This record gives sequence, structure tokens and C-alpha cells, in this order.
Amino acid sequence: MLAAERRRAIARAVASRPSVRTEELAAEFGVSGETIRRDLLALDAAGELSRVYGGATPADSVRRRLSEGTFADREHTNVEAKRRIAAAAAGQLEDGLTVSIDVGTTMLELARALPAQWRGRVLTNSLLVAAEVADRPDVELVVSGGAIRAGDLACSGARAAALFSDYYADIAFLASGGIDAKVGLSDYYPAEVDVRKVMLTHSARSVVLADSTKIGVIAPRRVCGLDEIGQLVTDTVLPAAVAAALEPSRVLVAA
Repeated sequence: MLAAERRRAIARAVASRPSVRTEELAAEFGVSGETIRRDLLALDAAGELSRVYGGATPADSVRRRLSEGTFADREHTNVEAKRRIAAAAAGQLEDGLTVSIDVGTTMLELARALPAQWRGRVLTNSLLVAAEVADRPDVELVVSGGAIRAGDLACSGARAAALFSDYYADIAFLASGGIDAKVGLSDYYPAEVDVRKVMLTHSARSVVLADSTKIGVIAPRRVCGLDEIGQLVTDTVLPAAVAAALEPSRVLVAA
């Protein structure tokens, strides 16, 4: 394949994914990593993609979304990545901690990934998370009340916020509708965002779990800036602007 043909193919490949690593492209096109880096540099200069540390993202990497889709659809999207993210996050737990667990499909995977012998307290506004944890004999489960949204079975409103106001968690595990360098963390449901803000401020440390489909996305309701979160656990190379807003020590890429 000629260099020009390869670069056109690389541009198409990058445009179809949230992000791609240099080594993935090298394997896909059967060339060296150095060759791919030169190709990405040329394509970035031509405005056909955005070169980031370790790979590339589409040129228009900021995507605005008004809806996250149904729970049934999201439950079957990027499942393996969500499981890797959940396992990496759960691997940081120590016995005796009080943790808040947010709502959503990745939070459900986190509940499933809690170490079998872990002893601690779980606060949650997700009935699905609660159902996963309820039979754990060494876990004290505290579930918020509030209005319930169908699908995710997420609780929100004053009663849900009150639960997290009454505790100070060691770690708040937070979901995300979008991660953007300027906007920060954003999501879709105003009442749930209000609860998430309480979880954030009533915890010693916050950990946001976000797979590649959330990176570079702006949802309608802002939660907080990236400077306000303790750690981002993801499965992908971050766009340069997002990476610049988060020190390397605050990013964990799940293997």
C-alpha cells in the first residue's frame, strides 16, 4: 500500500472511533510505530485528525449529545471496556471504607466487580447497584429514597441528596455522560446531577469512571470541572486537551 493510500485509510479508521492507539494502527496496517507516527503528524497538519499522546482522535472530537440513549442499549455497549474500568476502580478498595456508588451501566459493573472478601459500606442511589450488593454479608448497604427513573432505576431528588449529605464517604465513584477539557464532567438528568454534586462534595476523594464513548462528549448539564475530580478511570488514550487538564497521576487507563 502506498503512503498516500495508507494515510487515507488511517484517516477513515480514526474518524470511525473515539480514539485509537499508535500500536493498534501499526498492527492494523502492518507497518512500524514510527511510520504511523509520521502518518499521524501529516494527517494532523492536514486537519484530518487530532494527534494526541499515544495515538489520535477524530478532528472534530467534541460531540454534543442531548440524550444518552436507553438503558437497554447502553447495557450492551462497550461492555468489556466497562468491565475493565470497573475492575481497575474496584482494585483500589481497602477494607473498612465507606464508598458512594452512582447510577448507570458502568456503576453496575463496578458493583459486580467489588472484591469478594471486601468489607465496607456502600451508599447508592441506584436500585440496580443495590440489588447487586444486597446479598453481600460483609457489606453494609444504604440506599437512598427519592423519585425513580425507569431503566437505570436511578433515585434522585431531595431524599436522595439527603442520604449523601448525611455521610462523608472515603471515595465517591461517579458516572459520566461526557468528559470535555473545557466543560468538565457533564450529564443528562438535572435531578441526578444535583445528587452527584452532593456526592462529590461529601467525599474525601472522587473517582470518575468513563469509557471511550464519553470522552470528548458534552452533555446538557454540567457537574464540575476536571480540576474538581480526584481520578479518571478510562479505557482509552485521552485527547491532548483533556490530558492537559488532568495530571498523569490522576488518570488510570484500564488494561
